This record gives sequence, C-alpha cells and structure tokens, in this order.
Amino acid sequence: MRTQPWRPAARPHAAHLSQSAKITSRENHWLKTFRAALHASRPEGGFIALEGVRLVSEAIRSGLEIEAILASDSAERYLAPLQAELDRPTLILRTTDKLFDSVAATETPQGIAALLRPRGFSLESLVAVPDPLVIVLVGVQDPGNVGTILRSAEALGASGVIATRGSAHPYSPKSLRASAGSALRLPILSELATPIALTQLRVSGLKIFAASSPRDSAAHRPDEIDLRGPAAILIGNEGAGLSPEVERSADARIRIQVAEPVDSLNAAIAASLILYEAARQRRAVR
Repeated sequence: MRTQPWRPAARPHAAHLSQSAKITSRENHWLKTFRAALHASRPEGGFIALEGVRLVSEAIRSGLEIEAILASDSAERYLAPLQAELDRPTLILRTTDKLFDSVAATETPQGIAALLRPRGFSLESLVAVPDPLVIVLVGVQDPGNVGTILRSAEALGASGVIATRGSAHPYSPKSLRASAGSALRLPILSELATPIALTQLRVSGLKIFAASSPRDSAAHRPDEIDLRGPAAILIGNEGAGLSPEVERSADARIRIQVAEPVDSLNAAIAASLILYEAARQRRAVR
C-alpha cells in the first residue's frame, strides 16, 4: 500500500494567525514571484505554484507547506473556506482582478493561487512498500500527458512516478492541473538520468517492463505479463517511444493491441491501460 498523505489531527485556527497584505503594484516582489512560478516549466527557487480553488484546497488538505495564497478581489468569497482548512499560519495576499490576471496562467482565472514547497522523495521511499509499482517517464514531453499519467498512477495504485531528464516536469503548472491534485500526493522523483534510475530500480529488486509499439510482434499484451510483483513500467516519448537501448535493458516489452490503421496510442492512454491491468492482477490476489 502507498503511504497516505499526512493530515493534521487538529487545526489550530491558522486563519486567525495568518498575516494579510494588499498588493497594488505590478512590480511587487510577491506578484513577480507568483508570475514566474505560474509560467515556469520547472519549479522556481524550490517553490511550485498552483492556480484554482480546487488545487489550492487539495494542497492544504494534503498537508503541504503553503508559503502564500494570492487572491483577487472577486475571489474573496473563496478565502474563508480555504483559510478554515489551513493548519498553520500562512501569508494571505490580496490584489485587484487586473493584477491577478496579469500573473495567471489560465485563460479564465478563478482568482486564487498558492505558492508552496513540494515534498522531497527518494527512490528508496518509492519502493519501500510491498510489491512496489513505479511508473518511469522517459522523454514524455507533453505536460498534459505527464499530469494524466500521474492521475492514473494514483488512481490505480502505483507507489510512485519517476520523470527522468528530458520529460516535462511533474510540478509544472500544466502538469499539476492535468493531474487534478495527484501530483501533490503521489511520491515523485524528477530530473533523474534514465540509466541511473534503471540501475537503482533493478538493484531494488524491481522487474522492468517497457511499453513498446503495438506493432512489436515480440512484445506481450499486458495480460500476458505478471505485474503482481515489484515492477517498473517505462513509458517513452510521445513520438519516438523508448530508445532501442532502453528497450533492451527491460525484462520484457509490453504492447497494447490496436485496430488498423492506428499504429500507436497516446502515451498517457497506454500508461493508463497498463496500470489498469496491473491493478486488476493485484486485486485478484488479495
């Protein structure tokens, strides 16, 4: 079983302890920090930024360290419920709708954003569960695909995700939105070199399976592979897939059969189908 996110036993009414400030200048330091973080492809200065009431609420409930919450005038109605969920003093920043829109990364901003520090994980923490199931993203470049895979990984019982160098960052704003909050709870490692990740997974006793082309006649269907034990599933680049070298390093290759004339599947769909089969097999032995 994957470790559940920490949640506080009691809340010390942090809403009454939080500091509050009004931002009226576009050149304000906090506004610049939010703008940079909300548009960055990777975390800036150790922070990640979330936009939208649902994601900010998910971050609070997951026990993450919220550095600051930014709210526009029209989003004032969302603040009280969010502050009621806080378990520690948090800086509350208010600003005009126009200034909030100038930092937002979405087309129709809700007027709520948060700056926070993600949890740190090690590879050991990803595999320190019975029969770990780890998804390894190798050159998956679309942040929407990365976020969708994170969502499926959490929903279908994966113990963690590794996004190797060259993949879109799991904590980029687009990945975070596509994950619907899963990126805030799921153990994630990023920026790890692929050979190092594979070596460490193998040393940890995981079998390595590579998602291959539907036309790979030497690959197996997911239901033909035993996915009940410690396993890592490699998902490759949207266009090029996995390199021959990475495929050769795997214990077996997996393909999803598709009808003609389709010759490939979206990376997130392929990952989700394999994860579903792994979850089915693992439920069957409980």
